[in-house]
Amino acid sequence: MSSKCDVCGKGPNFGNNISHAHNVTHRRWNPNIQRVRVIVNGTHKKLNVCSRCIRSGKVEKIA
Repeated sequence: MSSKCDVCGKGPNFGNNISHAHNVTHRRWNPNIQRVRVIVNGTHKKLNVCSRCIRSGKVEKIA
């Protein structure tokens, strides 16, 4: 599944894991993406939407 929100465009952030011994490895923080059925311009679509957009009401879910 895509790790990018179709509504707000939020994608993964990148950084490093740093251990106690200061070993540095790459990591990424993925947004919480859900595949939901929403109403867009009166039609039903499935979109990849982050949980913040769902919670804030930026998309209208199909009940």
